[in-house]
Amino acid sequence: MAPGGGYRLVVLDFDGTLADTFPWFCGVLGSVADRYRFRRIAAHEVDELRTLPARAIMARLGVPRWKLPLIARHMHGLAARDAAELHLFPGIAEALAGLSESGVATAVLSSNTEANVRRVLGTEVAGRIDRYACGASVFGKARRLRGLLRRMGIEPAGVLCIGDELRDLDAARAVGCAFWAVAWGYTDPAALAAAGPDRLLSEPAQLLEAVLPARG
Repeated sequence: MAPGGGYRLVVLDFDGTLADTFPWFCGVLGSVADRYRFRRIAAHEVDELRTLPARAIMARLGVPRWKLPLIARHMHGLAARDAAELHLFPGIAEALAGLSESGVATAVLSSNTEANVRRVLGTEVAGRIDRYACGASVFGKARRLRGLLRRMGIEPAGVLCIGDELRDLDAARAVGCAFWAVAWGYTDPAALAAAGPDRLLSEPAQLLEAVLPARG
């Protein structure tokens, strides 16, 4: 941590953390399943699948690992096509402004593309983010996070990661960073809480607690 106990860097996930993309994801997933020949998700399965880690979801749907890069590229294209329909969660823009004004560095670590992330954030909000580490593979966030910290010259103890999925938590733990989970994204909040994040946030305004109490 930085002097005074605050974090030097806050690393934020994008889909499900900053942007409300889960409804869109559910809407396009059926056609993607047909294209890449894995099982469609029935409506009654959604709540259960939100409690599972990514590997278990892939196994349940019959998605072989070798197809993941192909599926990811296709999903990125669909997200680019539909970017105008994707929006930030209420309160996220204000929270990012507060983090920026506090002086703490911020980064976005995402499996989505930087172009898509910037389009959904919008020019003003995107400009408040100091670094982008985008295009991570589904299970490659830990490697991308290590590279980000190495380039920025920051030790893991000074970094807080924030995300909505169990794989976000796994990546932070693998690197040695603190992790706060958000309850408004893809993964069921109870499943996130059971995994043992350092905190579980219920609303975007709480993102500011990463810096404001320690620096106040």
